[in-house]
Amino acid sequence: MTGFAHETVLQSEVVELLQPRAGALILDGTLGGGGHSEALLERGAQVIGTDRDPRAVAAARARLARFGEAFSAVRADFRDAEGTLRALGIDRVDGALVDLGVSSPQLDVGERGFSFSRPGPLDMRMSGEGETLAELLERADVRELTRILREYGEEPFARPIARAIRAAVEKHGAHSLDTAGLAEVVSHAIPRKAWPRSIHPATRTFQALRIAVNDELGALAAWLEALPRVLGKGGRAAAISFHSLEDRMVKRAFQSLTRECTCPPGFPVCQCGSNPEFRPVTRKAVTASEAEVARNPRSRSAKLRAVVKVR
Repeated sequence: MTGFAHETVLQSEVVELLQPRAGALILDGTLGGGGHSEALLERGAQVIGTDRDPRAVAAARARLARFGEAFSAVRADFRDAEGTLRALGIDRVDGALVDLGVSSPQLDVGERGFSFSRPGPLDMRMSGEGETLAELLERADVRELTRILREYGEEPFARPIARAIRAAVEKHGAHSLDTAGLAEVVSHAIPRKAWPRSIHPATRTFQALRIAVNDELGALAAWLEALPRVLGKGGRAAAISFHSLEDRMVKRAFQSLTRECTCPPGFPVCQCGSNPEFRPVTRKAVTASEAEVARNPRSRSAKLRAVVKVR
């Protein structure tokens, strides 16, 4: 297994927040290249790693084989953290991590269909299973495409882009388009003077379509909802997000888990008797250092948040 080298983001910060130790069991929900798992294993923890991408699972197994039984890798979606642990006969873990970024090998290999800079099929499936991007574009009308681009990509030109994509699909068929052709359609639908200065004009559209194909926000919502059940007392959860939609979901979920009082602000005395299961580990998002950004520009948008289960 070759070709899955990936620059791990916020590695030392994840280790600091999850506090791995001998005997601790940590669930790494997004194995990727195995960098986070490796750092946790090196500090004595046992790690169960999951990933939807079979190539990531195979690469991590090879990379981390030296840790023996302390590491195990399972091809699974992190949305089913509870089911994955149950299948292994495990009730609770001491740590849970998700890194919501797309791995460099997925972005950089044109055949995966994630990249607008490298021609490839309209695929974008992280697992290689389910509906492809081409199939989504064949069935989605302008209204649905507009919703996807606005909701998942926060694209200000969502409607004209959706119309342009729909017209191209109706004229040529989605299976005759490749990623480079789709990026060109998107770019031409945005007024030239409105093109972003720092990113390709198709960036937000490709992000939105990738999220839709893989139901990434649904997976994140399921993982966040399961945390009280998969973490034992003292267990820590950390999430790395790369765009505002993900970070907003993580921030709000963590705030809900750690909220100490739910009474209206005007109440002079607490009446709700709130006794939260969690407390915050990070008061605000942790971001990459200048040195890391210089070494790995993709880390610039990464935000890391963490909580700990106290009862």
